[in-house]
Amino acid sequence: MSAEQERILLMDDEPAIRDAVGEMLECLGFDVEVCRDGQGAIERYRRAQEAGTPFDAVLMDLTIVGGMGGKETIRHLLELDPAVKAVASSGYSDDPVLAQHQKYGFRAVLAKPYTLKELENTLRKLIASA
Repeated sequence: MSAEQERILLMDDEPAIRDAVGEMLECLGFDVEVCRDGQGAIERYRRAQEAGTPFDAVLMDLTIVGGMGGKETIRHLLELDPAVKAVASSGYSDDPVLAQHQKYGFRAVLAKPYTLKELENTLRKLIASA
């Protein structure tokens, strides 16, 4: 891994989406770690911080069947790192978090389905922001 490669943590409970989006992120040149729920995301985020290899951004599905979703997970990540750069993602366009993502601690949103270009633009803009 080169020093310039940005690290992304991807949380989604659907294996097909994890695989597809993981491949999209790798194709864009990101170093990607994936997990299925909030517990996994919190653990990986904490470990990466402790190892001195923090994530540049976190892409989280808001709805996790049988697990902690993005809305709850972001609260824990903000406790670990008030500067976390998190993107809320959902296939439910009526989710109130998508309309008011900053109120919940997210810095950006991606409504599913999204294109490779939308994914890239959102993450590059987010990572470049102070």
